[in-house]
Amino acid sequence: MVLNSSNTAQCYYDQNVSFFYMNSGKNISINWRKRDYVVVTLGLAVCFIVIFSNLLVIGAIFKNRRFHFPIYYLLGNLAVSDLFSGVSYLHLMFHTGPWTIKLSTYQWFVRQGLIDTSLTASVLNLLAVAMERHQTIFNMQLHSKMSTRRVFFIIFFIWIVAIVMGLFPTMGWNCLCNLPQCSTMAPLYSRSFLVFWAVLNLVTFSIMVAIYTRIFFYVRHKSKQMKEHTTHTRHKETVFGLMKTVSMILGLFVLCWTPGLVLLMLDGVNCKCKVLSFEKYFLVLAECNSFVNPIVYCFRDQEMRRTFKELLCFLCRRKNRTSENQFTTLEDSRLRTIRKTTAINGLPLMNHASEDAAAGTAENYN
Repeated sequence: MVLNSSNTAQCYYDQNVSFFYMNSGKNISINWRKRDYVVVTLGLAVCFIVIFSNLLVIGAIFKNRRFHFPIYYLLGNLAVSDLFSGVSYLHLMFHTGPWTIKLSTYQWFVRQGLIDTSLTASVLNLLAVAMERHQTIFNMQLHSKMSTRRVFFIIFFIWIVAIVMGLFPTMGWNCLCNLPQCSTMAPLYSRSFLVFWAVLNLVTFSIMVAIYTRIFFYVRHKSKQMKEHTTHTRHKETVFGLMKTVSMILGLFVLCWTPGLVLLMLDGVNCKCKVLSFEKYFLVLAECNSFVNPIVYCFRDQEMRRTFKELLCFLCRRKNRTSENQFTTLEDSRLRTIRKTTAINGLPLMNHASEDAAAGTAENYN
């Protein structure tokens, strides 16, 4: 759809999403194709895995007192970000494909804003983790002495900034009144916002990589100095192991999200390249990041892995305990009935005194 320059000052608030997709040249399928069914089915499966695995991480951090330290609170908040990402992609799955054409502009902004908020929360949380590790390790500590109140203030601040970033396009940084500036990948977003958002995240990635590089060289230097002191070996291994875990989480996050952010930036600068050809693949890659963190915890942290097993076995143990309690209750009820009958009618034909004695002996052992 070609629009002349006289329409650039006009706002199109009353138009539906298909109008902006036609303007940007992004195709929307009207009928369900086999490809659409495959994308939605796989997407829903991944979303449920993301939600379940990150609920497991959050539950483990709440359950195990050994994780009640600032670094694990921040990693728990990262799991909350990934959980929110899973919910955002779940919402996207029910508003994509042929469903997209039925969306209003407000519904489309909600769909994209949820994903933007989850990404921003994850990036800021990883930055907070990097800064916490930098301060802790340079002070030769395993865990930060930061107060719980301060940690929760940081978490609160992360989510406030993430929500504001997700609301920017809805609050006016869009192309509803400037159609030539509309993005190709996100047809209601202004190209300038895509450049700002992509550059901001890539710069944050670079800062985090620089922080972890400095920490790595510092830890390696200190390890050489501590080789002669066997008393510090266990502490050094614990610190280095935790560093490897958070570094792996950061590395996988950068690996999964950088291609998509670069693609957004290319679209933002109006690059004449086929950004739509790679869009869905990079979106799937970004979505996969939300369930790799629990996998990292399983392979890297033995205590976390043990807590996961306890949580997964909780329902089985609860079911067994319920069955045992029901059996005990029935047995007690039977004994009470026997005693009551004996008191009223005298001794029954079958003497149950031995059963009462056995029950009393069992109670004494318990």
